[in-house]
Amino acid sequence: MNLFQLRAFDAVAREGSFTRAAARLFISQPAVTGHIKALEEHYQITLLRRTARRVELTAEGTRLAAITRAMFGLAEEAEAMLEANRQLLTGRLEIAADGPHMVMPMLARLRARYPGITVNLRLGNAQETLAALLSEHADVALLTEVEPRKGLYLQALSESRICALVPCGHPWLAEPRGIALAQLDQVIMVLREPGSITRRTFDRACIQAAVSPRVLLELDSREAVTEAVAAELGVGIVSSLEVSPDPRVRALPISADGLGNRHQIGCLERRKELRLIQAFLGLVPETVAVPSPA
Repeated sequence: MNLFQLRAFDAVAREGSFTRAAARLFISQPAVTGHIKALEEHYQITLLRRTARRVELTAEGTRLAAITRAMFGLAEEAEAMLEANRQLLTGRLEIAADGPHMVMPMLARLRARYPGITVNLRLGNAQETLAALLSEHADVALLTEVEPRKGLYLQALSESRICALVPCGHPWLAEPRGIALAQLDQVIMVLREPGSITRRTFDRACIQAAVSPRVLLELDSREAVTEAVAAELGVGIVSSLEVSPDPRVRALPISADGLGNRHQIGCLERRKELRLIQAFLGLVPETVAVPSPA
């Protein structure tokens, strides 16, 4: 069995691309292609489907990817342990986050302290971010409202509250302390999709308070919600961590129970002591802050 061929296959399976796999392994793309072709021909098996736009795993490829991910994951852990006493002059850290607002300041601190470390950042919704961590496509992840589970290490990062987003000139801006949740009853609103953490938290609080907003527009990004509010299509909601500096809109606190969210940083428990992961965890602020929407 040729480990170079398996390493090339594992890189393509993780990256979903021959080009990115070559960059990951620091070899040429033809070399990656050649290794995988030789592997498939030797064992008379099809591991990958190549299309014009993407690379997909076959059923056999999926089974082999689970094995190679575990195998090379252990090799990476062994290497990290042996290098634990060396300075972090180089390295690669895979990070997943469900939003850019918390992770970017941490990346700035990471770069200032360890300028030789390369970071690959994956941004997605809460479900995608957790899935990337659990499948080992990410070394660490910034998560929102994740419940403890076996094998997952979680460290508190910050807390936020959901605010109302209104256009400048809205009558509610005359209320300096914000609004009560009851004021949103039957109000036309533009909200994120039901699967988003912000939306789920808001919907749960509304049900508990017997408040029924009129949701006339559902959008798949924070930026789209901001644009819709600026166009006066309705009132939006936003996390206090994600308040836009856009002068066309303003965020107002909402008085109600159940509108808070906990943000955490997580990694797999068995990988917590790895040098790179420890370096990133060490950047977490010592205090848990609740940003103000003002």
